[in-house]
Amino acid sequence: MSSFAADKPPSGPIATVLRDTSIFVQADTSSQKLDTITPGREMVIVETNGPWLRVFANTDVEQNRAADAPVFGGDAATPPISGWIQSKGIVSASTPNADNILYGAAAGQEARASDVHGSRGAAQAARLLYARDAQLFPQGPHAGEAAWRAADIRWQLEKADVYSRPSAHEKEAYLRQQIDDSEMKKVIKRFPGSKYADLAAYDMLDNKVCGDWQGSTKCPEKEAELFQKYADEHPNSPKAPEALFESVYRLAAAGDIYAGDNNDKKAAEDRDHAKVVATHLQQKYPGSDYSARAATLIYQMEQSIPIYGAERN
Repeated sequence: MSSFAADKPPSGPIATVLRDTSIFVQADTSSQKLDTITPGREMVIVETNGPWLRVFANTDVEQNRAADAPVFGGDAATPPISGWIQSKGIVSASTPNADNILYGAAAGQEARASDVHGSRGAAQAARLLYARDAQLFPQGPHAGEAAWRAADIRWQLEKADVYSRPSAHEKEAYLRQQIDDSEMKKVIKRFPGSKYADLAAYDMLDNKVCGDWQGSTKCPEKEAELFQKYADEHPNSPKAPEALFESVYRLAAAGDIYAGDNNDKKAAEDRDHAKVVATHLQQKYPGSDYSARAATLIYQMEQSIPIYGAERN
C-alpha cells in the first residue's frame, strides 16, 4: 500500500534505500542535488537509465499522524519529489533475498538505536525499514514481526514525547495527550490472534493507565483490573506474566495506601487479592521471572515492607 497522495500516483515498483541517498535533477552527480532519501523511505521507480533510476520518493520529513494514514505508509507530510538516484543500495520486491535484506537492515538500525551512542535517526530508520518489509512482503515470514516492530518503535518514540510533558503527571489518563494507536490497531486487524496482536494490545494499555496516582487508591485498583483483564484475554501473550505482575504490584500498593488511611478492611481486601493473583501467576507461568518477582512482592507485603512509593523488585 502506497503512502503517495497524488491524484495520479506514479506507476512502477515500490522500493527503498538502505543508506542516505542523494537525489539529483538529472542522472548525473554534477547536476543539482534536490534532497536526501534516508533509509526506509518509500519511493516508486518510474524509469531506469543504466546505473541510474528516476524515482518519486518520500524524503526525510515528519511522518503524517493523521488517523486515516495508510497502513504502513503515512511517513510523509509533504508531496514526494521526483529525481534521479544511483541504483546502488536500492531494494525492491524484485531484489534477490529482499525480505531478509530489509528485515536485517531494520534490525541493525534498531540495535544501533538501543546502543548508548545510538540516535533517534536510527530508530526512525529501523521503523521505516520494518514498515517497508511488511509492505513489500505482506505474506512473508517476517511480515507480522516487521509490522509489529514498526508500530512499536513509533509507539515508544511518541510515548517518550508524551511522558516528557507536564500533563503526564496528571492523575487521569484523559488529561494527557494520547499516543497514536492507529498502527497498533492495524497490526491487530492484519494479524488477529497472533502474538503480535497480543503485543500491540499490551502497548495500548499505556493510554489507559493513570499518570501520578497522587495517593489515590482508585488508580492502582483500576489499573490492577486492567492488567488482569489483559492477561485473561491474552493468556498466550508474551506479556501475560508481566501483566499479572503489574496487577499484583498495584493491588499491594493500594493496600499500602489504604493502610496509611487507617482503612484496614480495604487494605486487607486488596492484599488478599494480590496474593490470589500472584498464586495464579506462579501456577500458570512458573518459569517466568515475573512469577519470582511477584513472590518477592508478596513477601515484602507480609513483612510490612512498604511497596507504594518504593522501587519495584
